[in-house]
Amino acid sequence: MDRLILQRVCELQAKGEPFALITILSTKGSTPRKAGAVMLMERIGRTVGTIGGGCGEAEVKQRALLAMDEQTSCIHRVNMVNDVAAEEGMVCGGSMEVFIQVFAGFPCQ
Repeated sequence: MDRLILQRVCELQAKGEPFALITILSTKGSTPRKAGAVMLMERIGRTVGTIGGGCGEAEVKQRALLAMDEQTSCIHRVNMVNDVAAEEGMVCGGSMEVFIQVFAGFPCQ
């Protein structure tokens, strides 16, 4: 994991602020990033790292906000191969599955 992401994880945990770690689990076809790529997302929407940018990342960010509201981790699939994806400017032509791991915001002792 990226040093900046780890540093921010430590800072957020020390403050007791909620966040989510988003990790690409698998990909099919052409995707901007591959399995193992990680992004941190804070409850206020700020991110560190990327899972590929564009509409796919925006979709995952919206799902991560919902997961943080529900305080429930989840797996989410992003499809960038259908007609809707093409209309939205997604040109990769693949799909990816991501794990959104929610940290509820309890300070470390």
